[in-house]
Amino acid sequence: MSRTPSASPAQPTVRRSLGIGRVLIIVYAILAIGATSRAIYQILTVYSSARVPITLSAISGVVYIVATLALLLPGRRWYRVAWVTISFELFGVLVVGTLSLLDPSIFAGSAKVSFGTVWSYYGIGYLFIPLALPVLGMLWLRSRRALVAGV
Repeated sequence: MSRTPSASPAQPTVRRSLGIGRVLIIVYAILAIGATSRAIYQILTVYSSARVPITLSAISGVVYIVATLALLLPGRRWYRVAWVTISFELFGVLVVGTLSLLDPSIFAGSAKVSFGTVWSYYGIGYLFIPLALPVLGMLWLRSRRALVAGV
């Protein structure tokens, strides 16, 4: 028989890692690993060639890591962290995606080689998942709002 800790009446524990929430967490974790490992590799090998896009890739990796944790961990504080990180992610995708269309030279390296980020062209290199994911995440968080006490 498995034992699960019971939530105290003052601080109910709400799990967001059930159903579609679990799928969101898995996709966020995959993007966290992909964006972070890509950024680390590029920082170690070609950072001086393209500082802006590689820095943006590193930032997106951190955002995906924090969003993954925030979606996974229970409580009001993590619920709010999830909203902040996912909102920042959507903002980043829209800004970087638009800039990559308007002025692709921002993402060109010193040898005029393109160094796209996860968010470049609205995430085209990642099947537009970076554009759709924050919208889905926000919808999911909104549907769970009533279950999070005091939010």
